[in-house]
Amino acid sequence: MPFPLPDGYSALDRSALSGAPIEAAQMLLGCVIVIPAEDVIATITEVEAYGGPADQRYPDPAAHCFMGPTDRNRAMFGPAGHWYIYRSYGIHFCANITSATDGTGGGVLVRSVRIEQGMDAVRRRRGEKPAVAGLGRGPGNVGQALGLDLSDYGADALDSSSRVFVAQPETADLVSDIHAGPRVGVRRAANRPWRLWLPDASVSTYRRHKKAVEEF
Repeated sequence: MPFPLPDGYSALDRSALSGAPIEAAQMLLGCVIVIPAEDVIATITEVEAYGGPADQRYPDPAAHCFMGPTDRNRAMFGPAGHWYIYRSYGIHFCANITSATDGTGGGVLVRSVRIEQGMDAVRRRRGEKPAVAGLGRGPGNVGQALGLDLSDYGADALDSSSRVFVAQPETADLVSDIHAGPRVGVRRAANRPWRLWLPDASVSTYRRHKKAVEEF
C-alpha cells in the first residue's frame, strides 16, 4: 500500500533518472529518503554519479559495472530508480539508486544525508556519540543511519509502497547552490566532476586516492 508523501514533495518521474548518470545525480540531490514505518525522513545532500562499461554510452572505469554485469552489480543495468546496495570493506552497506535505461549501466551513490525526522530510529542504529550533522555523513553512515542492507537490493526506490523510497521537492528553490567536484577516493577517472553536493554540514570531506589517475 502506498504511503503519503511528505508535505512539499512529490513522486519522482522514472524517466528523469533514465538518462546520463550525472543528470540523475542532479535530480536526486535535495530529494528525501523516506522510511514510513520509522517516520524517518532524510534529505540527500551529497551524491556521486557512476556510469557503465566501456562499450556503452556512459563509460566509467571507476564504476562497479565497468567490466559488465555480475550477480553483485546486476541492478545497475536497469531499470532506473531501484536500489543498488553493496557491502563496503565487508562492514558498511552503501546505497545507490540506479540510473540509465534497461541494459545500460549506471547509478548514483548517496554519499551523505541530513536527518530531518525520525532521530530516535537513527540514534538506535548510530548511537549517541555522533553529532547530528555527522549521522549521515559518508556512504557507510548513510546505510547505517537508514538501516539499508542487502534485503533492500533491487527494490523500487520510487514506489511509495516500498520500505524505503525517494521523493523530490516540489519547488526548485529547495535545491539551489549546487557544487560539483571530483569523486571521493576514486582511483580511476579521478578528475571527473561527478560528485555533487549542497552547502550543508552533513557533507563529507573530499579525499583523493593516493594512486588516482585520469582516464576517459
